[in-house]
Amino acid sequence: MEWAFVHKIWEKSISSNVGSGQPLKAALLLNYDPNAPSRLMSTIAEQEGIMADPTEMCELISFVKRNKLQKESFVIGQNQYLVTSIHESWFCARSMSTSKPAGEGAILMQTGVFFLIGL
Repeated sequence: MEWAFVHKIWEKSISSNVGSGQPLKAALLLNYDPNAPSRLMSTIAEQEGIMADPTEMCELISFVKRNKLQKESFVIGQNQYLVTSIHESWFCARSMSTSKPAGEGAILMQTGVFFLIGL
């Protein structure tokens, strides 16, 4: 997938839907190659509504690579998440550390060499 195309989609679809009163609280786009050696750290290509820690994102990618999605949990920011459903190229997770009655969740999707995270 070409970076210019991905950036255009991000600007049109994601960044305008993040924030107060919008469907997404935050979103991240990681430049990630699943076939690259594990010593290469994923790059945060785009982020909106969150200041992500690159080390934390590396731990998230390690979680995905271990492929024990329903046996372990992962952390993004202040929240710890537990996977609730798995699909072909994406999965959903629910926050275990939220104080909101309706809960909080995350959707994580892998497309080519990008990993999209919507909170």
